Amino acid sequence: MTTSSQVKGAALPWSGLLALSATAFTAVLTELLPAGLLPSMAPALGVSESRVGFLVTGYAAASFLAAIPLTAALRGLPRRRVLGGALIGLAVSDALVALSSSYALSFAARLLAGAMGGTLWAMLAGYAARMVPAGRRGRAIAVALAGITLALALGVPAGTALAAAVGWRAAFAALAGFAAALVGWVRWRVPDFPGEPPHVRAPFLEVAARPGIRPVLSVTLFLLLGHQAMYTYLAPFARHAGFGEGRTGLLLAVFGAATVAGIWVTGLLVDRHPRGTLLAALALFASVLLVLGRYAGTPAVLVGAVALWGVAFGGAPTLIQTALVDASGPADAEVATSLQTTVYNTGIAAGSLAGGLVLDRLGAAALPWTALPLVSVALVVVTLGRRHAFPGGRGRGRPAGQPSSSVVTPKTRSRA
Repeated sequence: MTTSSQVKGAALPWSGLLALSATAFTAVLTELLPAGLLPSMAPALGVSESRVGFLVTGYAAASFLAAIPLTAALRGLPRRRVLGGALIGLAVSDALVALSSSYALSFAARLLAGAMGGTLWAMLAGYAARMVPAGRRGRAIAVALAGITLALALGVPAGTALAAAVGWRAAFAALAGFAAALVGWVRWRVPDFPGEPPHVRAPFLEVAARPGIRPVLSVTLFLLLGHQAMYTYLAPFARHAGFGEGRTGLLLAVFGAATVAGIWVTGLLVDRHPRGTLLAALALFASVLLVLGRYAGTPAVLVGAVALWGVAFGGAPTLIQTALVDASGPADAEVATSLQTTVYNTGIAAGSLAGGLVLDRLGAAALPWTALPLVSVALVVVTLGRRHAFPGGRGRGRPAGQPSSSVVTPKTRSRA
């Protein structure tokens, strides 16, 4: 597959974009699979269930710490080689967990997976953007990031069911095999892009200072703070609302299915109405929190609100990452998204912590009212960021010198 063929062709490069989506799916499933296997993994590793839970924490911490330095260190290498290498790292990590009876070795393997995951998250949106003309950039990013939604909605439940049927080691072994096979798909269908020579690399601080970058990162932070403060403690909130013990799984399933609908709708609208769609998603989320705060005691209202929450949140990452790539330019998108990866993980950790503190001190009823101001801040930032961060149409707000209507090629990059 050549770059020129992508620009001339009318259709999206589906096979390559689906390979990126499968990569996102693999990374998310690798990150979250231990959370569904605590009872079976704990005896085999000789530790408590809480310590098995730290295997998820270790992944997130490594992703947080590694995204920026690894992105900086690997900028000069051909991009497909880096993408394939990160997938091999995930495969090795999953294979080690499948074979290990040592908690220390398993934890070390999870740190490796987290570092590889941080590298991948810095690459995927920018890679998808470089594969298509600017006018189709949002839809390409939506396809690439759909793997996240599918992993949450289908992958984690399927992985947990597989582990129940054949054992948790077999589940990790299957995931390792899938990651290894995905390397071949990437090499076959994903186009290669050259690394950046040192003399043309934009410094991290220069990219971070571009108009639009900081507002997009701010929206990322406040959205994740609000989301995690509520989502992490959905089970105690449901109990508080009288939804019934043991029915949280239904709410999670509703949320997961709704996120699929949300990303589908976003894929249809993101290239034509990026600003309006993001404003609508954040306003819908804020309205859901208001409803949860006042009327969650009615089961039908609770389930409906969670479904609308899933629709709103399902499309938000695509919309925000598209805005970030537009603000940075596709050639420097990996730098911008490495910064966003760090902010994203900060929001997850801080939001979960804030929600836990509120739950302990004020009770579950206070959770929606905690999340609502945070999401409202994100909504205000998007409303005010019309000029650079969240313009009304595609191609505005990008850094000077970045191509607006073509795929970034080695020639255009050297002129930028």
